Amino acid sequence: MRQLFTFHGGVHPPANKTQSNRTPIMQAGIPEKLVVPLHQHAGNTAKPAVQIGERVLKGQLFGMPEGSVSSAVHAPTSGTVAAIDMQVVAHASGLPDLCVTLIPDGKDEWVPRKQTDYRTTPPAELRNLLRMAGVVGLGGAVFPSDVKLRPGAAKMKTLVINGAECEPYITCDDMLMRERADEIVRGAEMMRHMLEAEEVLIGIEDNKPEAIAAMQQAVQQCGFARMEVVTVPTVYPGGGAKQLIRVLTGIEVAAGVRSIDLGVQCFNVATAYSAHRAVEHGEPLLSRIVTITGNVAQPQNFEALIGTPISVLISKAGARPDTTAHIMGGPMMGIRLPSAEVSLTKACNCIIESSPALFPPPPPAMPCIRCVRCADVCPADLQPQDLYWFARSKNFGKAQEFHLFDCIECGACSYVCPSHIPLVQYYRFAKSEIWANEREKKAADIARERHEFHLLRQEREKQEKQAAKDKAAAAAKAKAEAKADIKPEARPAEPDQIDTLRAIVRETAHPEVVHSDAETKD
Repeated sequence: MRQLFTFHGGVHPPANKTQSNRTPIMQAGIPEKLVVPLHQHAGNTAKPAVQIGERVLKGQLFGMPEGSVSSAVHAPTSGTVAAIDMQVVAHASGLPDLCVTLIPDGKDEWVPRKQTDYRTTPPAELRNLLRMAGVVGLGGAVFPSDVKLRPGAAKMKTLVINGAECEPYITCDDMLMRERADEIVRGAEMMRHMLEAEEVLIGIEDNKPEAIAAMQQAVQQCGFARMEVVTVPTVYPGGGAKQLIRVLTGIEVAAGVRSIDLGVQCFNVATAYSAHRAVEHGEPLLSRIVTITGNVAQPQNFEALIGTPISVLISKAGARPDTTAHIMGGPMMGIRLPSAEVSLTKACNCIIESSPALFPPPPPAMPCIRCVRCADVCPADLQPQDLYWFARSKNFGKAQEFHLFDCIECGACSYVCPSHIPLVQYYRFAKSEIWANEREKKAADIARERHEFHLLRQEREKQEKQAAKDKAAAAAKAKAEAKADIKPEARPAEPDQIDTLRAIVRETAHPEVVHSDAETKD
């Protein structure tokens, strides 16, 4: 029996999962239009790789990765590129981002696909394959998987596969494990091979018995001796990477430390499945499982193409007229979408249709009474009430001293606050202000460096011009002196020198010259 550990805090909100996990995963089909954002992963935006009017095939590259942290984006089906422009995307800001609009032709024609044997392929080549296949973390963080599979400072001991799915309402991972456990397990083994990890631990919360049974059977049938399915207690946010690593291994991942440098790495079950499809089937990440739940007639899970309008999925689940908002993610950490017309991205694991009956308006916020319930449930072991005061007073420096960026924004503090203070909103505000200030400072530093470089360049050019003038002047002077051909002044010889010269002439001259000279002298 494996020893399990605990993390600080945690809450037990109503699960609300049975509404959407009673039916199999449904295929959403091909919509009339797909809008595919080029930035749906952590890191740099992918660079457009197609042109307007171009006909593309399913799996064709839409966006080329840019920089060391980026990921590719692909055509979800075959069709014609109708536009490459800025459109509103699934983000809390409601701001537009660069997107590719595809009009499907209904043929769903694939590009040529190549299968790869990971056992005989170098890990660096496999990482590049995952990068070009657009495989990112599907648990919500969408961090490029190839980056997380790079070796760390320590020898890898444990690969954690996250099947906890602790957030209420969301059941996409649960259904994926029930129906496609074999491919998840094979993807996990491939990742273990790449990291050279000693063991694989698949953590699943105990409120998912069907998924646990399916994954255990898959591990047994595949015969992976170094892989184990571990049942963990149901507590929110036990599905956080740091929290699950703590529960399974006892390792505490401190702030600013990468888990891989401690010999452990964590991936979502959907990420392992996508990595398997990319390597062993040559399929880029073109679709994902998404839970449509809340105020709909038939809550269920769909496998939908990336770029599918959210409104299409809602209509398939049975939209209701009294819906007041569309929440992407769970009720604890989810964000309110600007519109149902935004498209599905790799980060979207759930859409909750909100209504006054399901989510009544919160009561007005009251003053903090210093009850410290928020500190009791904080999984990062912070002091939320102090962070709240610093964020509210815009004392961002002090907030950072109190480890603001260790906050995972799980919402546990807001959930238990008797004063109904939206604590997480204050933390998000503080973080955004700090990031904005850092961007402004960085821009000012770059501008100052450019100005200083401009002054240095001007001074260097001035010195180079003066040196060129001096060189030209020296060359002109030397040329003038050479042309003048200046000779020393002729001076009359001294008397004693005349006699010496005559003696030399007599000795060297011909006899007749000497005789003639003698006669002349006589």
